Amino acid sequence: MHERHEIFNKLQGETLVRKGLFDRYNERPLMRILPELNVIKIGGHGIIDYGRDVVLPLVDEIGALSKEHQVMIITGGGVRVRHIMDIGLDLGMPTGVLAELTSKISEQNAMMLATLLAPYKAKRIHTSDLLELPTLLGMGALPVTHGTPPYGLYEHPSERTNGGIPPHRTDTGAFLAAEVLGAKSCILAKNVDGLYDKHPLKFPDAELIPDISASELIAMDMEDLVLERKLVELMLECRNVKEVQIVNGHKPGMITRAVKGEKVGTIIRAQ
Repeated sequence: MHERHEIFNKLQGETLVRKGLFDRYNERPLMRILPELNVIKIGGHGIIDYGRDVVLPLVDEIGALSKEHQVMIITGGGVRVRHIMDIGLDLGMPTGVLAELTSKISEQNAMMLATLLAPYKAKRIHTSDLLELPTLLGMGALPVTHGTPPYGLYEHPSERTNGGIPPHRTDTGAFLAAEVLGAKSCILAKNVDGLYDKHPLKFPDAELIPDISASELIAMDMEDLVLERKLVELMLECRNVKEVQIVNGHKPGMITRAVKGEKVGTIIRAQ
């Protein structure tokens, strides 16, 4: 019987799936590449699709913020995502193909926001450029990228949608970027004041939830959410990002208040 060739290391001979394998690493601090960075996700459906009356004031607010704080803008897709997804689902497209199609739309929104933010030294970047951020921020640039995670054709099928709608979309992409960079905050700008117990635009008696843990939110198993379920699930496994804040991007100053640490909107805690 031939012996396996080995290079001596602490993981030698491991399958890498043993449950207790990484216990020895649990107490080791995880490197935070940009601990002062504020990741701000600008929704396509909730913000950009409303046009100039909502977007242009937000551009000025973000531009002013970027002069005093480290900021990265991440864009969503919006109505065009829903349109192409409707066609794709009707034609029976696989989950990975839908992910490829929808990513192009959030990229378009990133291009538009980067163009609008040009007076504030905006720099359109791609997901593969994340490790260039320390240099770009050091030069005074304002990075803008799209939020679709780069799973592409390898996107995970979704249990809830019978393998259809990609579960990792732009909210999740913003969270994953914040996590890998060790960001200070992850802020989602929407068209409502935060997370409600039911859809606030459909039910006038809906109540705002100002603070909740990810596990509590998952246990509620709500019919509808203002953010992606996959993001909430991933919060249970995160190491760097301990909370996600949802604010109303239609109200001037809300993003600024969140960046400055105010408890506005809704805060979802990892624990």
